[in-house]
Amino acid sequence: MIKNYKDLVSKVNKIKIGKDIDLSSGEDLSIGIMNLISIEEHLFFTSQKTKNHKYLDLLNEVRLMRTSLLKEIIKDYEGEVWCISKHLLAASMRVMEVGTKELKKGNKKKANDLFAKSYNLYSLFWALNLSKHPKLVGKKNDDVNFINDKNGKTTGSSVFSKISDVVNKAIDCCRE
Repeated sequence: MIKNYKDLVSKVNKIKIGKDIDLSSGEDLSIGIMNLISIEEHLFFTSQKTKNHKYLDLLNEVRLMRTSLLKEIIKDYEGEVWCISKHLLAASMRVMEVGTKELKKGNKKKANDLFAKSYNLYSLFWALNLSKHPKLVGKKNDDVNFINDKNGKTTGSSVFSKISDVVNKAIDCCRE
């Protein structure tokens, strides 16, 4: 069982070295899913602005594709983890887009803050879903606890920081 984020990092490193999981494909797929979510949003708004319901038919087709692809990443979920995962990807994409607009305006400090928040949301998506991966947890229903001390309080850096560290170690999109 994974007791804290250090155990998760250790297990991720062992798997990464052994190349037992292709997380780089998962990362590529997650970015594709982000874009499908954005396409769904644009189709919705276009249908409402134009009053043309053909866009809702297209939205449904894109949604079906997004759902089937999300199933390739989210293997085991409980409660509302499926929806949380979808919204984490959507929020990450939107915050990243706002950061890009701020960067274009020359607001580098604000852009960097938004990019960090976007990456934290993206990392949380992976932490939520990697914590259920059988090769990381050893058995199906183990949970990951990112809290450090016995009193249930975080120590040192934030949970987002710890999760980002894990994701940085686990996912390398440039590895073929």
